[in-house]
Amino acid sequence: EICVGILGNMACFQDICMSISKDENLGQVLLQRLCDSDSPTLLETSRLLLTCLSQPEVANVWVERIRENPSVYDCVCFIMSSSTNVELLVKVGEVVDKLFDLDEELMLNWIKNGTCRSVGPSVDDSPEELPDFKIVPCILEAAKQVRSDNPEGLDVYMHILQLLTTVDEGIQAIVQAPDGGKDTWSLLYDLVCQELCQPDDPPIIVQEQKTVLASILSVLSAMFASQTEQEYTRMRKSKSCYFPLIRILQYMEGCGKRAVDNSKESEQEETGRTDVNEEDFHLKILKDICCELLSNMLQELTKENTLEGLHQGHLNEQTCSCAFQNLLPLYFASVESFLEVLREADQTLADNLEKRFPSLKVHT
Repeated sequence: EICVGILGNMACFQDICMSISKDENLGQVLLQRLCDSDSPTLLETSRLLLTCLSQPEVANVWVERIRENPSVYDCVCFIMSSSTNVELLVKVGEVVDKLFDLDEELMLNWIKNGTCRSVGPSVDDSPEELPDFKIVPCILEAAKQVRSDNPEGLDVYMHILQLLTTVDEGIQAIVQAPDGGKDTWSLLYDLVCQELCQPDDPPIIVQEQKTVLASILSVLSAMFASQTEQEYTRMRKSKSCYFPLIRILQYMEGCGKRAVDNSKESEQEETGRTDVNEEDFHLKILKDICCELLSNMLQELTKENTLEGLHQGHLNEQTCSCAFQNLLPLYFASVESFLEVLREADQTLADNLEKRFPSLKVHT
């Protein structure tokens, strides 16, 4: 632990990081430390790897080295699926996130992996065969461990899931898991509906949670759009998370107005303008993802779903107006489809919305 920790501190300097990285024997020894059973040693090893992967000059060296060592996959999956050390899980997650971001080929290999066995850690230091790991269940298990204690760690694991959805193989790995994607959908649904951006939170919370929300909604959108007939598909029709999506859009409108005000106040400060522009960029990404998922969900709402939403207060003129304001004109077909269903459930509300949005009036 102490030796690897010292190397981690030294690797913060570019020249020393390059020397460490080019030493093939040392590189192999460090990767073998990922099979250690000692959590502090694993933490320091992960920290060192992340430091090296964050250096553009040597990142490819470590990516290639890790790609050539199948045991790294098993050791990382073992940690994510079995450790209760939140600090370790967050650091390992950051390593995986960085690896996937740097190299799509490695990510594809890990998605397809799970069939090769390797020697792993055991409490008595004797070799034992690790289980046949699959990457998605391991990521979910780690996310469940960190969700309550470390928001930054949850952000990391949600971004890993989002990176998986950037390739078809990743989406298939999620929706065709042994549980049919049920665990993934349940976890993300629960985070959106029960924990993030809640009604008793101030609207500014969407600024703090914008990256994790964008990752979660991106994965939900990819799952929702997939044409699978797995169990989670049936779940999505019985449980709609359209109402927190509308709340997110409402909160973003408030944040948008505040950003404009801040921009005017700091018009003479270059740094201030850059921060506002960056905030606007991330919020726009979140809004685009949110609108895409909401438009897909509105198209599948039935009369029964709509009546339930009206009864629970999730659907009213204010929330529907917010949704329409953000969805039109890009998602006109989705809004029009939802309005037809709404007309069957609440004619008065549908008429009022048509008055507020003339383009939706039915032409005969």
